[in-house]
Amino acid sequence: MRKKFNYLGLLSLLSLVSLLGRITENTGLYGFLGFIYFIRYFWIIPDEFFRQNVQKSATFAFMAEMIAFVPFMFICAYIYDGSKAVATAFALCFAVVIIAFTLSLAFHEWREQRGALND
Repeated sequence: MRKKFNYLGLLSLLSLVSLLGRITENTGLYGFLGFIYFIRYFWIIPDEFFRQNVQKSATFAFMAEMIAFVPFMFICAYIYDGSKAVATAFALCFAVVIIAFTLSLAFHEWREQRGALND
């Protein structure tokens, strides 16, 4: 049986951006080290239930972004000037999406594992 490739593991490649933080001495790039969490998905075989959990997590993260963007835009417009407010609001929304997706996927995997142990 041929093992299917799990594309979610490719998100771990974004952690290589943190190496640029070392080269350019930009400490803001070290936040990309959080993507190293997704390296574990290279060893998980993507079945139908896994794909469904990823879809649920992505939907939740998308809705969290849509809800969070407007308040972030107002808050950043109040704190910063116009041009910097938009960029900061988008960066905050990106962080919210990644955190919401990761936590939601971990929760769904935990629920799946708990259900497997109870059988």
